[in-house]
Amino acid sequence: MITPEALFDRLFPQGHDIASEGLFFAGVAKAGYDLVSVIGTREKAHIGIDLAMRMAADVIRVMKERPGSPILLLVDTAGQKMARRDELLGLNGYIAHLAKTIDVARRRGHRIIGLVYGEAVSAGFLSSSLLADVCYALPEAEVRVMNLPAMSRVTKIPVERLEELSKDSAVFAPGVANYVAMGAVRAIWDGDLAAALVNALEEKQDPNSDARRDYGEQRKGRTLARAVSQRVRHDAA
Repeated sequence: MITPEALFDRLFPQGHDIASEGLFFAGVAKAGYDLVSVIGTREKAHIGIDLAMRMAADVIRVMKERPGSPILLLVDTAGQKMARRDELLGLNGYIAHLAKTIDVARRRGHRIIGLVYGEAVSAGFLSSSLLADVCYALPEAEVRVMNLPAMSRVTKIPVERLEELSKDSAVFAPGVANYVAMGAVRAIWDGDLAAALVNALEEKQDPNSDARRDYGEQRKGRTLARAVSQRVRHDAA
């Protein structure tokens, strides 16, 4: 797995000023003609109330200090922190706050790109790069929202049946390739990461549109999401 420092050098050969603070890092970097705000986590960080607030505070700071500037979210998280203190203090609210700050930044014109370079699990993924305008991943990344045993407990479907389904359906299977098939991850970045980032920054996209269901249909990872959502929007009456 690539280290954050090695990743910074590959993404930003023109230079970067990124400082680490425990499992959190943030700073600015040059990518093409853009000065990019970088926010991320390292070492499979679990997102607890402190880290969620630290990340949210930096998103808010970027909105105040560099309005409209692009934001790159670099993701390596093992999901939410399962600790009594965090749960008793309302971890779900803190994670929701982080998600809201990213949504507000996007609505205020910040181009937000997510890049999974390590792990992306559960609420740690849902509240960060999955909320970006577009999400990418490195080939060695590990992406999953819920493992099969946990999915079995929630759905009451036996694990054996889920294992069978995961062989043919990307929806039930972990792994970055399956998230590409579902459209959640736009593409896998390999080779020249700096060029890939510049291309992503230059891509024009309506911040109010969401093409993930279209990609999922085209790639046959989610064949009904677009059609069903369209029916809900237009046939609800």
